[in-house]
Amino acid sequence: MSGSDLPRFLRLDVPAREPAVAVLPVPYERTTSWRRGTENGPDALLVASHYVELYDEELDAEPCQIGIETLPPVDVNGSDESVLQRISAAAEATLRDGRFLAAIGGEHTVTPALVRGALDAAERALGVVQFDAHADLRQTYGGTAWNHACAMSRVLDLGLPTLAVGIRSLTRPEADRIANEALPIIWAEQLDALPLPELETLFEGLLASLPDTVYLTFDLDFFDPSVLPATGTPEPGGGTWYQALALLRRLFERKRVVAMDVVELAPIPDNPASDFTAAKLLHKCIGYRFRSQLAGMADT
Repeated sequence: MSGSDLPRFLRLDVPAREPAVAVLPVPYERTTSWRRGTENGPDALLVASHYVELYDEELDAEPCQIGIETLPPVDVNGSDESVLQRISAAAEATLRDGRFLAAIGGEHTVTPALVRGALDAAERALGVVQFDAHADLRQTYGGTAWNHACAMSRVLDLGLPTLAVGIRSLTRPEADRIANEALPIIWAEQLDALPLPELETLFEGLLASLPDTVYLTFDLDFFDPSVLPATGTPEPGGGTWYQALALLRRLFERKRVVAMDVVELAPIPDNPASDFTAAKLLHKCIGYRFRSQLAGMADT
């Protein structure tokens, strides 16, 4: 699909002034281990976003006012190494322009490449917050270290501190690594067991150990399949919509989130609910990221 044919996030034209947000489609899929289709995730999310209301009742604002541009998709043809380098370069270039990067995948393999680009652009300490059903801490899987099940191992290889939320599926070696390295996690069963105020307090306490600057990766299988079934590896017992929003709101209030991704949407034909949920999630995150600026616009 050419850049001119690409659906635009929220159906927005590029504003005359420099947009504050760059939406970057990354339709990369090579290692999906069950349901395929994540390569179609960016297009499905963008199309569904055309039906998201621009006004956010929680923020009493239209996040699109800060300016949002949909970039051409990253070229995902070629060797793994060349494609991942291309993804990193696109992320770095966007962030060096001073814009908030909102990447949409694609399988979770894209995240380490995006984080690499964010790290190079930030030139400062960077933490990574992961919403996910799976630990993704395998060293290799399916004969490659660049499998979607290894995404957070590759992030840890960069020497970055992480915080995972919603984990409920992992291997024994991954569990041992979590224990041995004291990796901070909010388990999915805690999402279910703790009242929301206690969950928010726990989350804030763990966030305090991360640097002020943060990258957010949101694997959509964080959600319970009753909320969002269209993922490659759905897991029962996941988070709810309002749990996710409460924690994301805290994250954007407490940290400077410079970039994020939404990954692992595997669209189900004739069932666009998941596509719409993913699009609205991204819209909410953009609103949280620019909440203070939007409030200032309302006052002028």
